[in-house]
Parts: sequence; structure tokens; C-alpha cells
Amino acid sequence: MKKNIKDYNLNELKQILIELGEKPYRAEQIFKWIFIENVTSFDDMTNLSLELRQKLKENFDLHIFKIIKKQESKDGTKKYLFDVLDGNAIESVLMEYKHGFTICVSSQIGCKMGCKFCASTGVKFSRNLTSGEIVEQLLAVQRDENIKISNLVFMGIGEPLDNYDNVINAIHILNNQKGINMGARHISISTSGLVPKIYKLADEDLQCTLSISLHSANNEKRSQMMPVNKIYNIEQLMEACRYYIAKTNKRISFEYALAKDNNDNLDDAKELIKLLKGMLCHVNLIPINKIENGNYTKSTNENILKFRDYLNEKGIVATIRRELGSDIDAACGQLRKKEVDKC
Repeated sequence: MKKNIKDYNLNELKQILIELGEKPYRAEQIFKWIFIENVTSFDDMTNLSLELRQKLKENFDLHIFKIIKKQESKDGTKKYLFDVLDGNAIESVLMEYKHGFTICVSSQIGCKMGCKFCASTGVKFSRNLTSGEIVEQLLAVQRDENIKISNLVFMGIGEPLDNYDNVINAIHILNNQKGINMGARHISISTSGLVPKIYKLADEDLQCTLSISLHSANNEKRSQMMPVNKIYNIEQLMEACRYYIAKTNKRISFEYALAKDNNDNLDDAKELIKLLKGMLCHVNLIPINKIENGNYTKSTNENILKFRDYLNEKGIVATIRRELGSDIDAACGQLRKKEVDKC
């Protein structure tokens, strides 16, 4: 099976060119064709010799995703189900804001975390996505929509820090000035709380935004919602977060999905304030998506507003995430599960 050429960062690609008996500067030309020009064939790389193009075709492929299904919301959000060319499928979501386009990408096929409010829980883990497969999600959407995407969030199917090496390499590819040139501050990594990997990420000094899926400041409640809390509890998680802030001097965004009669009352807000007091952070309140066979339902608008206002009054910056794509299987994993269940 041919290797996916998009899996390699620029330095790795230079070494490959040397091994093929070519000058390393050719790697920059190839990198531009792949990540700036977004070509779908090696034949399109017209400033390369026919001999080099033939070598590339013999050893590599461009791993062009096929669109299985595309949904478009009334608010303009677009959700893609991609065939990753091995019988598996993943989701990506394109969102438009005033500042430009943001893509939410998957990092794994399926997820091991088992969060009770997430549709990805119903998607059995198959494997990690490679670096090239992560980046191809952005490239495939740009080809389809003929746009430039300025921001990327690792909040799709899978736990990004459980696929650490491939995610970090994908960020290096995205960030490279010779290619996509996406600033690290325009990239956000979300994690359910894999504590050892948070320490490791802090030491990378990548300047990306870190989002922590918190959802409760109470160990008992959080363990019910997120089994990962049974391995890395809130105290361990907060210690890792404080290390991350001290090492990077960057604010952490805490994701908090409000579920009716579960984690959305005043006592929950008080616990959250006590937990986060003094930290360089922001709380992103999320109206939870109802999923099939799920135990959690969306909190009332009144409670969501009260929760936000109480946090802000007590000095914790909190905002409510804008709901996008609520009419197109908005919850992560819903579209893939629906299509796979048909088969």
C-alpha cells in the first residue's frame, strides 16, 4: 500500500527527497503543491520533472477523501461525512463566523473515552487518524467550498491527546509557513482530561489554545458523565492545568455542557467558582445536545443565562457557545452513527 505523502512534515519530506536521489529543495515545491495549491494529482505538480513525478506516483498517494454525505444547516454550518479510503468514515464540520471559517476535525475513528453525553460514544474505536488524514479534512473542505479556512479545532470524533504524536505532527504541518501557514493561536485542542498528555503538551510550547472538557466541578458527577475522571480526577486535572498555564502563560478554556437537573444549578456554579478561582481561564458554557439513548437533556435557557451571569458576577469569565447546526445532526458522531447504522 502506498504511503500518504500528507503524513510528512517539511523536514521529513526533505529527507525522503534525498533518499529518492533528489535535491531537498524539491520538498518545498511539493509541500506548496499539496498544502497551498491543494492539488489532487501528482501530474498537476508541473514544475517537477516527469521523472520525479513518476517516483512520487510509484511510492506515494495524495489520499484524497471522498464525500459520503454533506449536510447544510439553515445557519450555514456544513457537516461532512468522509470516506477515509479504508472502509471507515469520519466527520468534519465547517462553521462560518465574522472572523472567517473554522473547521472542527476528528482525530480518531471512533472514541475510547465513553463520555455519556457525546454521540461519539456510540462509535466504536477503530484506529487513530494519521497526520495526513487530519490535515486532509481541512483540504477536502477547502476544495469542496473553494474557500480558505483560518481556524481549526480538534473537537470532532476522538480524543486528540490519545492520538498525541499524529495530532502534534498535524499541527506542525498546518503551522508551516511554506504551506498552510495557520498560526498556532488559530488552532484549538480539546481534551477530556488525559493528565500526562497535558503536561507533555505544555512542554511543547506550541501556543495553541487548550480546551478542557470539564462539565462538573464535582468528582462524583463528573465520573458519571466522563469515565476518564475515574482515572484522572479533578484534583489531578487542575494540577496539570495550573502547570500548563504557568509554563505557557496561556489561558485555558473550560468546556461546560449544561445538562438539565444535573450540573446546571446554583450549587454547581458555586463549586465551579471555588475550583477555578485565581486561574487564568475562561468558561465556555455549552447547551448540551440530546443524543439517541442519552441520559442528559439540554438545560433551560433561563438556567443557562443564570449560570453564566452568576459566574461572571463572581469573577469567572463565562460565555455561552453559539449553537450551530442544530438541524443537521449537530452532536459529534451523530451523522457517522446514523449512516453506519444503515449499513
